[in-house]
Amino acid sequence: MKLTRRGLFASAAGLAAGPSILSALGKAGLAAGSLMEVRAAAGAVSGTLRFRHREYACVLGHSGIVEAKREGDGGTPAGTFPLREVRYRPDRVARPQSGLAVIATNPDDGWCDESSDPAYNRLVRMPYKADAEVMWRDDHVYDILTVIGYNDAPVVPGLGSAIFLHVARLAPDGGLLSTVGCIAMKEPDLRAVLVGCRSGIMIDIRTT
Repeated sequence: MKLTRRGLFASAAGLAAGPSILSALGKAGLAAGSLMEVRAAAGAVSGTLRFRHREYACVLGHSGIVEAKREGDGGTPAGTFPLREVRYRPDRVARPQSGLAVIATNPDDGWCDESSDPAYNRLVRMPYKADAEVMWRDDHVYDILTVIGYNDAPVVPGLGSAIFLHVARLAPDGGLLSTVGCIAMKEPDLRAVLVGCRSGIMIDIRTT
């Protein structure tokens, strides 16, 4: 997600930030290796991602993990969501290995974050008539990303858009910089995680 966006909220009060599928299935209902866990203390921007008995450092939105996600609030949504697909920049990096669908990003790809637009929280072609984030970025954070299936089935206006698992920005000391709602990791760690991902993989995001 980008740093500036139009913060239009849903008009209906009490809407949840997205379904928590895990509560319906239970961990026992998920095949081994099909659950990725992201954990952080309340309000923290640094956390851990656990998958297939390994633990990796990750960073979150600058507002930490939030229970009631809204467009532009800088929070990473709490809940359990599917991982949809992997996208990558073929002009910069090698194709990631993954059991998920892997799609090459195009120079005119964008992601609509205009709550009132019919394509809200959907891939669009740039330039687009409404507010949309450029996916072909000058920096490297979207060189590899995984689309998290948040607020997309169905899409609810104002509850947040463009929630990805992507490459982290690095501070001068090598630390990971927070995002504006996504989850980010070092590129080698992200690649290692994607190798183990298969269709049906879920990501469970919680505070500790």
